[in-house]
Amino acid sequence: MKSLRLILTNSRYFGAAWVFASINILFGTWAIYIPAVKEQLQIDKSQLGLAIFFLSLGVFTVFPMASSIINRIGVGRATWYGVVMSCVAALMPLLAPNYYTLMAALFLFGASNGITDIAMNTLVTELEKEDKKSFMSASHGFFSLGGVLAGLGSFLIGPLDNPPLHMGLAVLLVFTVNFIFHGKYKNVVAVSEGKEAFSLKLFKPMLFLGLISFVSMGSEGAIVDWSGLYLKEVSLAPEVLWGAGFLGFQITMTLGRFLGDALSENIGSVKMVTLATLVVLTGYLMVLTADTFWAISGFALSGLGFSVMVPELFRIGGKVKGVDSSQGVSFIAGTGYAGFLTAPPILGYIADSSSLKTCFLVLFACALLVLAATFKLNRKR
Repeated sequence: MKSLRLILTNSRYFGAAWVFASINILFGTWAIYIPAVKEQLQIDKSQLGLAIFFLSLGVFTVFPMASSIINRIGVGRATWYGVVMSCVAALMPLLAPNYYTLMAALFLFGASNGITDIAMNTLVTELEKEDKKSFMSASHGFFSLGGVLAGLGSFLIGPLDNPPLHMGLAVLLVFTVNFIFHGKYKNVVAVSEGKEAFSLKLFKPMLFLGLISFVSMGSEGAIVDWSGLYLKEVSLAPEVLWGAGFLGFQITMTLGRFLGDALSENIGSVKMVTLATLVVLTGYLMVLTADTFWAISGFALSGLGFSVMVPELFRIGGKVKGVDSSQGVSFIAGTGYAGFLTAPPILGYIADSSSLKTCFLVLFACALLVLAATFKLNRKR
């Protein structure tokens, strides 16, 4: 909890961490109104799926140019501008008068979130390097906390009965807190690495990091989407426990991120990812027993492992010698989002052609691949 205490007692670090919470408050508030938007615009599930794809398309569109933008205007200012754009864009989907404006609104929302995501992770990387402090994992804990706050906000749906007003209140909260604290980090500039010609020596570590990011974020998405169905169809759990795997996963994800920085300081980021992968593998073995109790415990244990994996990848990627921190973070984020978006449908195809248990055998095999990649990174370091 040392890093959490650091964030809560220092406005410079709290300002950066609150950005993580902010984008999930906005995204989570949008997510709880997806059914209402579908009903209001009278669109079917396939049309809704295509519209949501435009949100992902917006994220991917900004990734190639994010590093240049951040380096040009400064990572601190890029983070603040990203927050402002996200606040404006968050209102648009709930005000969209028709299907096509919804797609355009979600594209802008995704693009705003994408630039903010890269900027805030680069910002924390730079603050860690400048101040010799570790709080990347706890900052991602604030992201999880933002989702919790958005979930609590769902209790306003009935009393307000007004989606744009609800989002407006979320925007007001996000903007106000960021406005108060953004001055603490807005002048931070990412230190430029010496430009080097392309070489396999530089590319190889980024390739391994990208592979780990792709698998880990893809696995996160798979557990979120499939844990309930696994408990229902494979473990034959009672209905009251169908959501227990997801709940355990989310709780340990949040707690692990607040505890991860202290352990990382002691053993190093690469060894931290190796240890996290071993925890995930153990969790998958428990899930594969198909016993309800062991499966729920396995999902929770997997959440603990995944909780520190992505923050550590951002930390490593932002410190690769010869690569600007913004470029490293962009690469990790891009490969991670690719995994998050592609893994669930791929596993869905496997589930249809084989079984859900086979899906988790595939995820177990992917975790073994990550473990091999971490050993390779350890040897390189």
